[in-house]
Amino acid sequence: MVSRGPAAAADVVAVLTELNLPDLVLVGHSMGGDVVVEAALRLSGRVRGLVWVDTYRRLHDSDSDGAVDDRTEAFMAPFRADFVTATRNFVQRICGPGADPDLVNWVADDMAAAPPQIALDVMKYAVGNERAAIAGLRQAGVPTVAINPTQPPPIDVESFARHGIAVICLPAVGHFLMLDDPASFNQALDRVIQKFAAP
Repeated sequence: MVSRGPAAAADVVAVLTELNLPDLVLVGHSMGGDVVVEAALRLSGRVRGLVWVDTYRRLHDSDSDGAVDDRTEAFMAPFRADFVTATRNFVQRICGPGADPDLVNWVADDMAAAPPQIALDVMKYAVGNERAAIAGLRQAGVPTVAINPTQPPPIDVESFARHGIAVICLPAVGHFLMLDDPASFNQALDRVIQKFAAP
């Protein structure tokens, strides 16, 4: 995987190693989904399953490097042109039309305050890492479940199924599922963890 995943995964692995936890379910939200894949590769034999929380909406099967680069560049262009405005628009889009305005403003303020060069580097990694994440899942060989919102763009369930990933969709939430509807999210997550824990 590329630069940001291994660096963040190393921190996750260090904490779990220090805690000496032998039996793990790793949960990653957004770009954290890529991080838990990388962590699972480093924690071989200790991970029962992975949970992606709105990490991807569709998994492409046979992209060329050029297609990935084109998609990444199209996504990044507005942020390079005007980082603060593009960030605020992006947050509004991923939070969805019914999101709590206070939540939207809090997330937008936090993201827009990031140093642009660092934020752009992290975003470029997140947008362009899909193929590496899929390869990492295959290599890790652990069951994976995606918990996603039903809001547009809808998740392409069939593309996930082709990679052996089960999908749970929650209605009336945006990208920050755990903040929009904590009760429903926690219930879904608990069901997944119980399924992973079953012999």
